[in-house]
Amino acid sequence: MPSASTTLVPVILSGGSGTRLWPLSRQLHPKQFLPLLSERSLLQETLLRAAGIPGACAPLLVANEDHRFLVQEQLAALGVRGAEILLEPVGRNTAPALAIAALRAAAGNPAAVLLALPADHLIRDREAFAAAVIHGLPAAQAGALVVFGVAPQHAETAYGYIRKGAATPGGLHAVAAFTEKPDAETAAQYLRSGDYYWNSGMFLVRADVYLRELERHAPDIAQAADKAMQNLQTDGAFLRPDPEVFSACRSQSIDYAVMERTRAGVLAPLDAGWSDLGSWDSLLAAGEKTPDGNLTRGEVVLQDVSGSLVHAGTRLVTAIGLRDQLVVETGDAVLVAPVDRAQEVKQLVASLRQAKPQVTENHPRVHRPWGWYECLARGERMQVKRIQIKPGASLSLQLHHRRAEHWVVVKGEAEVIRGDQQFTLSENQSTYIPAETRHRLRNPGQQPLEIIEVQSGEYLGEDDIERFDDEYGRC
Repeated sequence: MPSASTTLVPVILSGGSGTRLWPLSRQLHPKQFLPLLSERSLLQETLLRAAGIPGACAPLLVANEDHRFLVQEQLAALGVRGAEILLEPVGRNTAPALAIAALRAAAGNPAAVLLALPADHLIRDREAFAAAVIHGLPAAQAGALVVFGVAPQHAETAYGYIRKGAATPGGLHAVAAFTEKPDAETAAQYLRSGDYYWNSGMFLVRADVYLRELERHAPDIAQAADKAMQNLQTDGAFLRPDPEVFSACRSQSIDYAVMERTRAGVLAPLDAGWSDLGSWDSLLAAGEKTPDGNLTRGEVVLQDVSGSLVHAGTRLVTAIGLRDQLVVETGDAVLVAPVDRAQEVKQLVASLRQAKPQVTENHPRVHRPWGWYECLARGERMQVKRIQIKPGASLSLQLHHRRAEHWVVVKGEAEVIRGDQQFTLSENQSTYIPAETRHRLRNPGQQPLEIIEVQSGEYLGEDDIERFDDEYGRC
């Protein structure tokens, strides 16, 4: 257990895009915000895991600017208090992300110990995880950079590895070497040797020690992070480093920038049911399967299927005679692939970004700070949306130059501003918003407000919007 003088700060690194879990994971709603193996998202499970460590402080999250309201909403759903959210204008990998977190923590206590946790991992045994953190804490307090290594269960080619060195006091080991993701033959050799651990990407390190080692081995990243934090802008729980300076920072992982070069690296074994859930095959391996070895979610009916993952998002999915296949359905896309080619989804998404960028960026149901909307129908000069607004929430005061809108209240009560008019609509009532007309929609009730919106006009893109007032600070 941390001593009374120890400041242990969980740093949740939530900037990933999760492309290998497409089509479920999208750029604007990636895997860390999804409930993949439980009713909570991976981010929420990570927050609960960190909160279970005795003596841990409120978490510090590093997230993408585009995800700020998702993070805030998921924190609120858990009742997490006191958290701060550092917002990256663009992703620059884990070394700069941990640098700005270390600078923020060091402003309060330079010797604060950071527990750096990716937001999208699975750890089944929270107690074993907490025990491993406490076990590694004295080494971190003494100035070591502690990395948690997982004893390999099989010859995995999708993970990096750490070779352990000589034993150190407290049952830990020096880090002899980091290695890249190996081929199958090399991974089998690693497994047989007993000297290699999977690199979990989780670290325990004092803030001042990390900053010192970063300055020594990647001074350009250290200096960019420091300069960006000198012009930190605060907006409630949101903390924004200087966007221009941070965006110019080089992108690099903690492993490459520091851990492969430092002489202070220490390996702490972790046996807590860990998986990084980085791809569909890892999700299949980690999930609770049927006797035939299938992992299913949603409305699924299978006949003579084994070793497969079948995910139904919006409709019934059926399959016959499949062996070791992935079938993932969402409202706007279907992925079908052999399990052993799951790693190739990343390349598929890269191609889709050029041909059909919308299906890589967002889900059919698009989340906003006030609620969500989804497209029900789209055609020439028309689009139909279903919109749900949270109790007490409001859309911005806005207008559209190239489209008109018709609103029909399906459930709840709506307060409407239309030009100079202000009025209330109840269920089954409607209104018309001409183009070039300022308008606003608010839910004054205690239950979600649901409307159907029919758009008509020459251009229906989301960028045809001019905002005059917005309580969420959007332009």
